[in-house]
Amino acid sequence: MPEERLTVTPGEWWSAVADARGRGYVFFDWLSAVDETDREEDPGLDVLCHLIDPHPGPGRDLHSLLLRTRSPLGEALPSVTGLFAGAAWHERETHEMFGQDFAGFDDGTGLGLRPLLLPDGFEGTPLRKSFVLAARATRPWPGGKDPGEGTGSKKSPSRRRVSAPGVPGPEWGPRDP
Repeated sequence: MPEERLTVTPGEWWSAVADARGRGYVFFDWLSAVDETDREEDPGLDVLCHLIDPHPGPGRDLHSLLLRTRSPLGEALPSVTGLFAGAAWHERETHEMFGQDFAGFDDGTGLGLRPLLLPDGFEGTPLRKSFVLAARATRPWPGGKDPGEGTGSKKSPSRRRVSAPGVPGPEWGPRDP
């Protein structure tokens, strides 16, 4: 599937998506972000939107379009939910995981950008490079690595040899005379 790529400014975001829809890219595939906040020049979040033209002409393959914009930290992008209702889930996920705001977000509920995947009370944006992963507590494994190696008075059960279903036992077969 041939893919066209287009990079626009944040101010051109909504009109670029609307223009693509007008040119036949009417299938909304996905929207997400890439954290580029560690760049020395022009840091921010790259917000990407992938659209597909599902009605190719005769002898033509499907065409897709990847729109990209660099959104400075703390600045909202115009929501594309008015153009593609399916973008609501993706904008909520991008807001929750990257902290990107979308101005004019409307999924028909009137509840605005709200948590989608993370548990209530979760703080932070887990897909941002600045998010610190919680350290894992290291404890020794309570049992042994092999059967019978357990600590304490209780011994681990021994492993028994298991054959696949339908395989005859060792007593079956040719016998020595």
